[in-house]
Amino acid sequence: MKGRYQRILLKLSGEGLAGADGNGIDPAVIAGVAEQIRAVHALGTQLSVVIGGGNIIRGMTAASQGMDRANADYMGMLASVINSMALQDSLEKAGVQTRVQTALEIPQVAEVYIRRRAIRHMEKGRVVIFGGGTGNPYFSTDTAAALRAAEIGAEVILKATQVDGVYDRDPVKDSSAVRYESLSFHQAMQEDLRFMDQTAIALCRENSLPIIVFDMNVSESIHRVALGETVGTIVGG
Repeated sequence: MKGRYQRILLKLSGEGLAGADGNGIDPAVIAGVAEQIRAVHALGTQLSVVIGGGNIIRGMTAASQGMDRANADYMGMLASVINSMALQDSLEKAGVQTRVQTALEIPQVAEVYIRRRAIRHMEKGRVVIFGGGTGNPYFSTDTAAALRAAEIGAEVILKATQVDGVYDRDPVKDSSAVRYESLSFHQAMQEDLRFMDQTAIALCRENSLPIIVFDMNVSESIHRVALGETVGTIVGG
């Protein structure tokens, strides 16, 4: 069986790796994510991943509590590198060759991000994990995902979340919220839908890069999206 896409970028939230505790890394959860990625990789799909660091620290939250915003964001970037290393470990235990590239120079633990090298890794069948965000404060890992996806020529961004798509309101707070099957970039920005930040959505719109938003907690959801099944919400497709 072959996947629908030749090259994809998977965006994972840091919170999604924490399990029931909401903090840190749950080994069982990250092993489950690694198994889903292994299944997609087995389709022959070239795969890259961007992970947030919210299970360890969220820059904006720390800044709202009095920490310097730039300093808090750099801490968040380091948290995303920790998550990247943890996912690499789980993937390699599952038999998937993996490389971590970071926007920050940490040569003892990862390669520095080089676009052509990242593409070459994927062409050789390795999963590439991009850690450290964009390397700059004031930019989210959503924006890093949109930027890296455009740079490496990904066909789609798969955004794994804690809900089953994009809603007109927060479905956790409002049970009457309505889920979209699909929507345009313009509508997403005009209605200020918060599944991604505006900078990330604008980057995707400028590069005609569709986003599929889905629930990562549903069994085999990443695999199903990679096969082209209708899952979650497609934005700008």
